[in-house]
Amino acid sequence: MVKYLLLKHYRGGPTPIVDHAPMDRWTPSEVDAHIRYMRDFAAGLKRTGEFVGELALSPEGAFVRTDGPGRPVVTDGPFAETKDLVAGWMIIDVESWDRAVQLAGELSAAPGPGGGPIHEWLEVRPLLTAPPTVTE
Repeated sequence: MVKYLLLKHYRGGPTPIVDHAPMDRWTPSEVDAHIRYMRDFAAGLKRTGEFVGELALSPEGAFVRTDGPGRPVVTDGPFAETKDLVAGWMIIDVESWDRAVQLAGELSAAPGPGGGPIHEWLEVRPLLTAPPTVTE
């Protein structure tokens, strides 16, 4: 089994099939349908033992770095694309790359405005199982 990150994007990737308004402009029933799809999708993965975890991300956040011991610097941007692009994530534990891609395709079909699939891009990335080996 290999763990994969399914990274949900607001926008980014190749040209979208469907260009829809951001979720904050959807009707309450459209948001509810989308969230219900996501919950049902995760429940199905829990039944098959392929679910590890998931969370949606808030648009709030800050950039933080050290400026020496005890002096973290916090700023509200500019952000490295992630604040505008990343909507949330899910980690799955599956048998193969093909299964990870299949599930990402299903997740991309979550409904949006008007009830049709949003066809959002998902980044599929395997998680490292061990630190990389450095040879000289």
